[in-house]
Amino acid sequence: MAEAKKANWFKRAWGGICRYFRELRSELKKVVWSSPKQVAKNTLIVLACVLVVGVFVWVFDFVANYGITTLINAFK
Repeated sequence: MAEAKKANWFKRAWGGICRYFRELRSELKKVVWSSPKQVAKNTLIVLACVLVVGVFVWVFDFVANYGITTLINAFK
């Protein structure tokens, strides 16, 4: 009994690549994309959170720097 011959490496690889893009396309059709209004709203929320966290870090850094400077000057 003769064994079935496998396709060469290039044909197998090309077939895999084609299958990947077919599946990718079918999955992207299932995605529910956000509206531009929702994207703008989410962007503003993220920017506000970044600003709040940035201010918090700045205040903490200022207080920590002041405290360390005060301790160093107290023991001089």
